[in-house]
Amino acid sequence: MKLGAVIITMGNRPDELRALLDSVTAQDGDRIEVVVVGNGAPVPDVPAGVRTVELPENLGIPGGRNVGIEAFGPSGADVDALLFLDDDGLLPNRDTAELCRRAFEADPELGIITFRIADPETGATQRRHVPRLRAADPMRSSRVTTFLGGANAVRTRVVAEVGPLPEEFFYAHEETDLAWRALDAGWMIDYRADMVLNHPTTAPSRHAVYHRMVARNRVWLARRNLPAPLVPLYVGVWLLLTLVRRPSPPALKAWFGGFREGWSMPCGPRRPMKWRTVWRLTRLGRPPVI
Repeated sequence: MKLGAVIITMGNRPDELRALLDSVTAQDGDRIEVVVVGNGAPVPDVPAGVRTVELPENLGIPGGRNVGIEAFGPSGADVDALLFLDDDGLLPNRDTAELCRRAFEADPELGIITFRIADPETGATQRRHVPRLRAADPMRSSRVTTFLGGANAVRTRVVAEVGPLPEEFFYAHEETDLAWRALDAGWMIDYRADMVLNHPTTAPSRHAVYHRMVARNRVWLARRNLPAPLVPLYVGVWLLLTLVRRPSPPALKAWFGGFREGWSMPCGPRRPMKWRTVWRLTRLGRPPVI
């Protein structure tokens, strides 16, 4: 299989970006063509052979990645699969690309692979980086219902069939939107513990827009993808979970602001999944109510 890689950057981590690019170049097997997208910022110096695209404004994570996809032709058609990697990540093992090729070739229904994210110093994987409810053992590979945005590989036929990432989301839950559409089209998603991206341990709330975007996009995710009876159930469960977690007053205020936006703002086209997809998600261990 022919692989490409898309990396978006704000231009503020040049050393980490260079280390990541070196780790992609070092992968076993055929050369991986790389596109680095400057998301509203200049791209730092990159090695010869790495293509760059500089956007005049920040389009958000899904918007920047969609530009990277199109750099490989319509829906990424010039390659068979694309790696999406955070610019401060690193592929510590040389066989990750080959493992991706073998996995896709062995399973024609496999559309997306999500890697294990590990702290480079401790080797630990945060629970939130294991995309399933039973996340206690990050070393167990399994079928899953979503994937990690900055550490994955996507078959480009998936993008061609179900469409790109939802640019309206800007940040948060865009992966689950694509994952649900892919599952509804019959594709499967694997979490692979043996495919590793090193990434420093961080808290998602470090982003100023985190609480507002998470709330807004949860509502949008339901409005876009769920059968009508499940929309209030899914949103209600996440409202209760947020209250149980007792965020700080400023965080809760931002969350409710995003929650209101989720109902009042347009979220793109609505394409409710089939009920058999609801059952598939349930059998995979994560019914679309949580």
